[in-house]
Amino acid sequence: MDDARKGDAALSAGKPEEALEHFTKALSVNSTAVKYYIGRATAYQRTAKYTESLNDADLAVVLARKRGSRELIKDAQFRRAIALFHLAKYADAAFLLRIVRQLDEKDKMLPIWEAKVAKKLEDIAEDDEKRKVTIKETPDVEVPNVSASAAPAKIEEPAPMPQAPTAVVPTPKDKIKTDWYQSQDIVTLNIMAKGVPKDKASVEIEKNAVSISFPVVNSSEYSYSADPLYAPIDPSQSKYRVTPTKIEVTLRKSTPGVKWHKLEGDGPVAASTNENKSSVPYHLLKDNESTPAYPTSSKSGVKNWDKVVVNDLDDQDEIEGDETSHFFKQLYGNATPEQQRAMMKSYSESGGTVLSTDWSNVGNKTVEPSPPEGMEAKKY
Repeated sequence: MDDARKGDAALSAGKPEEALEHFTKALSVNSTAVKYYIGRATAYQRTAKYTESLNDADLAVVLARKRGSRELIKDAQFRRAIALFHLAKYADAAFLLRIVRQLDEKDKMLPIWEAKVAKKLEDIAEDDEKRKVTIKETPDVEVPNVSASAAPAKIEEPAPMPQAPTAVVPTPKDKIKTDWYQSQDIVTLNIMAKGVPKDKASVEIEKNAVSISFPVVNSSEYSYSADPLYAPIDPSQSKYRVTPTKIEVTLRKSTPGVKWHKLEGDGPVAASTNENKSSVPYHLLKDNESTPAYPTSSKSGVKNWDKVVVNDLDDQDEIEGDETSHFFKQLYGNATPEQQRAMMKSYSESGGTVLSTDWSNVGNKTVEPSPPEGMEAKKY
């Protein structure tokens, strides 16, 4: 059970390889635990080992039916469907998703995967073999014998009762916002929502897509999907974390150095031959253009950061200030013209308490101050 808990924690932290090790250890002690097989099937999927994932999900279905657990059957069938989708068996995946809908039509990830399968089937001819269902609702697999560790069970001392955390008021569905930024190697996606329950948040990271879903107030569901992404990522090196104020998804670029011009795209983008130039917004490269100068604590006086970004983006000695200042200056330099306008407007109008790159959200209104909890904004 301890290894199973560690496996669940590793999955939540976006560490599927570590989760595989823990679930495998847990199954060596209890080879008929349905949840362990479902957990390992999930970890296999996130490391692109879809055949192994399907094998574990098949076993989980048979064991769950023996237990008569509707919830476990549903979870196991869902994992089978995802594995078959990635193995290009779209008709089989659609067949299992219909079974999942019969068991729980309110499953939060179901609509996303139904849409993905339907999109694949649209491009397949009517007489194609991939349109034929080749599997059974209950797979024909051999159930392992009950195993138990030879060592006596370890009696653990009860853990001290933790202090109850301060309750966080969940963000309403219509107030949830998304934002993203990037570096040479990483794309970071933020879902700005307070009070997301860690055990009920679902994040699926694939090579060309990311899907997020979690319950919100009033028994509703919030779903977000970026499919396809602007460029491929490495799912095994990507991860996510749920904090009291947001879900942060860190996506590792398959090709480092490729600048994403938006989060979603129509297909993969080729790496640029001169990334330093391509990563600078075009309007900063115009000759004789008057660019704004920003405040600085430098003894040498006001510095034109737009000029710094254009002339020498990678010259660390040119960028003064601490690491935080350096980060925000790079973020501004790598932003599109629209994102830069949003950053300047939101930062100045909010008194330095809000920094947004979404012009559609801040362009048509005054950005109100939003100080951290326990502090208040004052006008001077």
